[in-house]
Amino acid sequence: MKAKLIGVSAAAVIALAGTALVQSWEGYSPTPYIDIVGVATHCYGDTSKADKAVYTQQECAEKLNSRLGNYLASVSQCIKVPLGEHQWAAVLSWTYNVGVAAACNSTLVRKINEGLPAAAWCPELDRWVYAGGKRVQGLANRRAAERAMCEGRS
Repeated sequence: MKAKLIGVSAAAVIALAGTALVQSWEGYSPTPYIDIVGVATHCYGDTSKADKAVYTQQECAEKLNSRLGNYLASVSQCIKVPLGEHQWAAVLSWTYNVGVAAACNSTLVRKINEGLPAAAWCPELDRWVYAGGKRVQGLANRRAAERAMCEGRS
């Protein structure tokens, strides 16, 4: 991890994002299904190719932790300033949902890298509530939870 994660445990960020945000908002599906935008998904919002028909909850939790580690490593490459543990957890949950490219090219990350306080960039999460061009209430609810985590209110 980059220097900006010094003093912040990647394992703690992954655990916080995975348990408090991703698992609760993605939900557990032991079998693959097609999500609202037509993407094959399984476990906890995992869009990688499913290599089996049914997953146990433990297998899904292990896959999630591994994938969150990869997402954290990737998104940390485009964030140039230190963040707190709860801020990283919110950014990681959001990145897992929208993808690294979208996150790294976002106004939210630009504001982080400008050194703006969390109060200036956490509200950017509220803009990411669309799927397939339509506003999705479930995404609005998730972003509210991520924003609360980002702002230290959860």
